[in-house]
Parts: sequence; structure tokens; C-alpha cells
Amino acid sequence: MTDIQPSDYVRSLPIGERIPLPSDGIPFWEVFPYEGDIEIKVLEQPVLPEPARNGEDGPDECYACKRGDDDPDVIWSNENWAVRRLSEPEALPAMVMLVPRAHYDLVDLPAELLVEMGEMIQRVERAILSLGGISRVHVNRWGDGGAHLHWWLIARPEGMMQLRGTCLPLWNDVLPKQSTEAWDETNRRIAKALAES
Repeated sequence: MTDIQPSDYVRSLPIGERIPLPSDGIPFWEVFPYEGDIEIKVLEQPVLPEPARNGEDGPDECYACKRGDDDPDVIWSNENWAVRRLSEPEALPAMVMLVPRAHYDLVDLPAELLVEMGEMIQRVERAILSLGGISRVHVNRWGDGGAHLHWWLIARPEGMMQLRGTCLPLWNDVLPKQSTEAWDETNRRIAKALAES
């Protein structure tokens, strides 16, 4: 095994040191959901090589691929794409994932699916907006947990200006979760809008 060394950037980080909180940082924004004494965690040593993500070794080891066509959380699909709901109710009005049905990450997604991806993101956003009472749909891709491409589409409720921006997923953690009935109805309505579009 080759000895992998941290990049120049990682070597420049204050690993193991207490980092001061910047006075204009996110914890002081009006959209930050927490208040009180907050400290920045001390950076841990880098882990190199990084552990493999789920599905890194291909579709046979991919959680998303193993769920297949019988996945009860798929609320809509076509030949190339699927929209998955989250199994358990969330706090925000809607939260779904758009995934390619075949095992690809963004870096190796074929050109024809790249074109479709833009259309699909727009289509799912429109379906979420059709619920009413939604001001914005945030589209996010992190990709650290799985090698199967998945876009998060997260609804911000209209009028809730404090939930704007990058902290929206944090608010999802602290607001009360929806009832199962409300969550199921929301996802049924999204699926219906996708089917009709």
C-alpha cells in the first residue's frame, strides 16, 4: 500500500488546535438555528486513504442499487431516474432525493443523463412547488456517504425567512417532525405532480 500524505492544504490546517469562532461566521447569522455558547470542534487528524463510500466498489455493494425496483420509498421513476422519499417523516414540508437508476456518480454520469439531470431537477422542483406554501427548493449534493449520485431537494416553507440558506438542513433537525399521515400525503402529491408533468 502506498503511503498517502496529506495535501499541502490539509497540512496547513490547525489540526488539534482550538479554532476561534469568527465574529461574522454562520453562528452569528440570523438563519442559524442555535444560540448560546458555541465552540468549533478541534480538527482531527486526516484519515488517508479515506474509507470507501457505500457503493464505491460498484452496484453489487451499493445500497441504492440493492433496493432496486421494489424500493417502497421510490415515489416516481422512469427509465433513467427515480425520486425517493425519506422513509420517516421529516420536519420540513418536503424532502426527496433524485437518483439515477443506474449506478453512476456525477463524475462518470454519461452525457445524455447529464442533460436529463438538469431537466429532472427542474421537474422535481416544480412538483414540490406545486404543493403550495413553498418559497424555495434547495438542491444539494454532498456525496460523502454514498458513491451512487443523489441530489437532495429540500423545501423551505413560504414566509419562514429564518430558515433561508445553508442552514435549512439544520432547521430540519430541530423543528418538530411531521405526522406520518401528513408526510405520506405530501409524497403522494409530489408523485402525482411528477406523473402529470
